[in-house]
Amino acid sequence: MQWNREWKPLATIISVFVLCYYLPVERLQGDLWPGNPLWEALYLVRWYAQEHVLLCLVPAFLIAGAVGVFVSQAAVMKYLGPTANKFLAYGVASVSGTVLAVCSCTILPLFAGIYRMGAGLGPASAFLYSGPAINILAIVLTASVLGPEMGIARAIGAVVFSVLIGLLMHLFFRKEELQKVAAAAAMPEPEVSRPLWQVGIYFASMVGVLVFANWGKPQQMDGLWHVIWANKWLITSLFAVLLGQCLVWWFRVRASAIFGVAIPVAFLAILYSEQPLIAFVVGVFGLCLILNSRKDNEELEEWFATSWDFAKKILPLLFYGVLIAGALLGRPGHEGLIPSVWIANLVGGNGFGANLMASVLGAFMYFATLTEVPILQGLIGAGMGKGPALALLLAGPALSLPNMLVIRSVMGTKKTVVFVCLVIVMATISGLIYGTF
Repeated sequence: MQWNREWKPLATIISVFVLCYYLPVERLQGDLWPGNPLWEALYLVRWYAQEHVLLCLVPAFLIAGAVGVFVSQAAVMKYLGPTANKFLAYGVASVSGTVLAVCSCTILPLFAGIYRMGAGLGPASAFLYSGPAINILAIVLTASVLGPEMGIARAIGAVVFSVLIGLLMHLFFRKEELQKVAAAAAMPEPEVSRPLWQVGIYFASMVGVLVFANWGKPQQMDGLWHVIWANKWLITSLFAVLLGQCLVWWFRVRASAIFGVAIPVAFLAILYSEQPLIAFVVGVFGLCLILNSRKDNEELEEWFATSWDFAKKILPLLFYGVLIAGALLGRPGHEGLIPSVWIANLVGGNGFGANLMASVLGAFMYFATLTEVPILQGLIGAGMGKGPALALLLAGPALSLPNMLVIRSVMGTKKTVVFVCLVIVMATISGLIYGTF
């Protein structure tokens, strides 16, 4: 990676992130225009920087970069390409959320990685929707807080949605998909440097780190979900150890380099056991150093360069999107420029207008993983109908304004508009049906 031309954007991104992470919004707000809803944009940006960038986006960028380097285009075309077996392609894409449990922004680097590697528009769109929508933790929380009927409706609706959206996207842009197939057929078969099972274990280790590092606190302090949450960092560390072993066994990384990172990480994890983020950040930083220190290993260098390319393109768009979403809609429990009472009035009852409005608002609002349920609980208490509640559940977690800006940069304005409209229309129809019956 040519650091002589990359250090400026890297320094800019790090500086903006640190500024947002430690932004003293309360002090500034107390001195300048207290009560102005525009401060909600800064509150949301700070919250996003503290809760999502290091634990969610950074691992997701590394996984996306790895997809671009270690997953052959032939494999992507075989399982997710336009000519792949439809049952297999849409089956894999539509249930990915049960494994990933990520938000609408964290799924973006992964979507961009498989799409640029040649995945068909249909399966890639199904993956893009299902990643945040079919979150098993969120579905269980929905059932426990809003009732089992709502939880079941959300689960069924999300799975069906992902398949229908993927099939319709493939149908609407079939001509372009055929061109992609022709272009792929003309490309030479890439060499496979390691068997599929090794690549599978390697990716499983990274996905495990991403999933369990972000495992949310359950509402009930007993049962399996609580046991996992109580031991989330132990489980995360085990997946990190597996990742280190994979790098030594199959990617020509020296064991001494892995130990050089693992020892300080373990020390910090013990010393600052109440602040596991410190050890996590040092571990990620150490992995990045390893990837850039092996000048004789082009794969590792390309892995980091590809991950950095995703981060450089996606992070600024997310930053602007979160700012705008925070200014307009505020945070949960706080007012933005659009008062929450207006929203509650617009989504009351179970009519077409209420369901459409709930779908549109859900599509543009930003929901972190699991936060949509308490927000909906408050809206239902303020008079929101059950139909619009389901419509928001089906449209909200899968889309957001920051999410839309990044999708547009990956697959263009036309496809993005169609994808967003499909989500809104299907959520509206589902809300009408559920509200009626």
